[in-house]
Amino acid sequence: MARRLIAAGHTVTMVCGSYSGGTTELGTPFRRGVRRGIVDGIDVIELELAYSNRHGFFRRTMTFLKFAMRSIALALRESYDLLFATTTPLTAGLPGIAGSWIRRKPFVFEVRDLWPELPRAMGVIRNPIVLGAMSILEWVSYRSADRLIGLSPGIVEGIARRGVAKGRIRMIPNGCDLGVFDANPVPWRPAGIGSNELLAVYCGTHGIANGLDSVLEAASELQRRGRSGIRILLIGDGKLKPQLQARATAEGLENVLFHDPVDKMQLAGLMAATDVGLQVLSNVPAFYYGTSPNKFFDYLAAGLPVLVNYPGWLADLVNQHRCGFAVPPNDPIAFADALENADDERASLPPMGERSLNLARAQFSRDELGRQFVDWLTGNAWNEK
Repeated sequence: MARRLIAAGHTVTMVCGSYSGGTTELGTPFRRGVRRGIVDGIDVIELELAYSNRHGFFRRTMTFLKFAMRSIALALRESYDLLFATTTPLTAGLPGIAGSWIRRKPFVFEVRDLWPELPRAMGVIRNPIVLGAMSILEWVSYRSADRLIGLSPGIVEGIARRGVAKGRIRMIPNGCDLGVFDANPVPWRPAGIGSNELLAVYCGTHGIANGLDSVLEAASELQRRGRSGIRILLIGDGKLKPQLQARATAEGLENVLFHDPVDKMQLAGLMAATDVGLQVLSNVPAFYYGTSPNKFFDYLAAGLPVLVNYPGWLADLVNQHRCGFAVPPNDPIAFADALENADDERASLPPMGERSLNLARAQFSRDELGRQFVDWLTGNAWNEK
């Protein structure tokens, strides 16, 4: 999205922390906890604040707060015409509030998850004082923003429920990087997975929200049925990965493999050799219409049938466009049935994948969403707060 702003003639400064699964490509050493340079035309300010999903709640909270405080200092010091902030976490809105209130700069806030609704629904935050403080920050962030972006229908509705006029909200979901996945990547599979085996891949975080125990339960059911030709690959990292690996080993799940994270180009090659993409989340009703997972759009861009294991807007898309399988939550039998059906009806998979790719091109092309993004940030017809 930043590159698209630059292509439209704007200059962009991007502030970020450090992430163990990615790199800004800045090669200079940190000086006093910061380094700065140009990447793809973007002025990148990288703060030496390491983040990982494996970190505990307190450590992540402190990282978020440190990032917010240092970003506020930049928002008060840097030269800019508009400030854009994106969650998660909700504290990402603090620099926008500072820029709006103190410097009177236009502020656009992108909401990727509804906080505190999702943490409350998942039960990961129960302290009423913390939840109350988050609710206040949510309200102030929304009211301080001139415009807001929601990544899913439920997020847009959640913002509107806080009293924000719908004319100030735009849904721009995560998109499909067609230039990456549609560029004839070299297919590859990890060692131990045969070329004739059905390969179902989950790619993403291994955390509480992701509900990957449901995948292991389906794998157990498939192994009980003797379906040895179906393999499930979990690629990524997260706090629960060691626990999931231990469970798979304890239960003797020979049809499940784990793999370290890979970059987007490597992922494109893996997707080219994959039969089904797994869009899996814990069974939390707030997720049904309130999330916009990157991995789902990567599967579409790669032309894969997608298996979704919870109801909501993504399952609706899969059903409407006949580009995969939608199964009920917490139902390992139905999950296993879908993979078994995919294995038995291999000829049906390429047409499903083609419909996935058509959906990606028609509704979720990064180029088209980037145009909408630039228009929403820079358009002249701004509504009153």
